[in-house]
Amino acid sequence: MPHPAPSKVYENLQKLATADTAQSAEYRQDAVEVLADLDVDVDVRQEIADRLDDANHLMTLNNVDGEDSY
Repeated sequence: MPHPAPSKVYENLQKLATADTAQSAEYRQDAVEVLADLDVDVDVRQEIADRLDDANHLMTLNNVDGEDSY
C-alpha cells in the first residue's frame, strides 16, 4: 500500500500534539515511509524529517502516563 502524499504527511505531523496515541503512531509511520521513499524529493523529505524531529523532541518533554507504551 503506498504512503499518503508527502504534503499530507507534512500536514499530519503538525497534528501530533493533539492526536491520540494510535493516530500519532500512524502519522509517524506515514512519515517514516515517506522518508524511506527515494522517489520523494530530498528537500521535501528533509522538511518532513525536520518536523518529525521537532515533534519527537516535544514528545520527550511531555509526561508519559500508564496508557502509553513509549
